[in-house]
Amino acid sequence: MAKSVSRWVRVKPLTPDEKAQIGARLDAFIAETLVPRFLPKIRPTEWNYPIDLHGKWRGSKYSFIIRYRSGWPDNLGEEFDSPWLRFDHDDEHFAEPRFHIFWMRHTGKWWPLHYSVPLEVALHLIEIDGILQPHT
Repeated sequence: MAKSVSRWVRVKPLTPDEKAQIGARLDAFIAETLVPRFLPKIRPTEWNYPIDLHGKWRGSKYSFIIRYRSGWPDNLGEEFDSPWLRFDHDDEHFAEPRFHIFWMRHTGKWWPLHYSVPLEVALHLIEIDGILQPHT
């Protein structure tokens, strides 16, 4: 029988101040970079169409979200959110906040794409990597 090995891991969770600063940076990135580039104008259709890009924290994870409005006759005007990208804080990195980047697959499962990336590098990856960009 194999002996289980336990190990101690030091972690550094985000403080409320760090979380607020990072959240403000991400919100500004969405408003100043993503919205003008991918959703400069709302174009209603007879199907579901995007009306907003925003983000929000859930614990140590920040989700990038597309807000849709329905154009279908049976639920005209109803709105819903759909996340497409998530940053998970890497709490084992002490020097600077780093994030694991996950992308939402068509199956509804989060798929890891990049590990332990500094925030500014992660934002640059969104700008240049098509799979990380919102599909509006």
